[in-house]
Amino acid sequence: MIEFHLDARSGVAPYLQLIQQVRHALRLGLLKEGDRLPTVKDVVARVAINPNTVLKAYRELEYEGLVQPRPGLGTFVTRTLAGGDEAIAAHEPLRRELTGWLGRARAAGLDDEDVEALLISTFREFSEERAGRRG
Repeated sequence: MIEFHLDARSGVAPYLQLIQQVRHALRLGLLKEGDRLPTVKDVVARVAINPNTVLKAYRELEYEGLVQPRPGLGTFVTRTLAGGDEAIAAHEPLRRELTGWLGRARAAGLDDEDVEALLISTFREFSEERAGRRG
């Protein structure tokens, strides 16, 4: 089951952070069809958030066709975003490489914000470069 966390410094609305975390878990195969999301009560207790915020995130995920509430039972995943078992299996070697890179970044003195800034800027540059080649 997914465990939500919120970053008050991110500038992203809490309900959007919950949606993003569910989408990421679906993409990575951490959540699969039939899995149950934490109850609203559990999320509220874990991350100290307004119940209406959790409900808003769950409604948006339902609107996208990713989850479905079942009265009295909870909210369940109805569709995944993962590319299949082969795509999920391909993630593991990449995850190991990234974990090694993160260790080297820490050893070089980078903190969480430094790592995030470096990853995002490098990803953007890479994406722009690839888009330039196609355009």
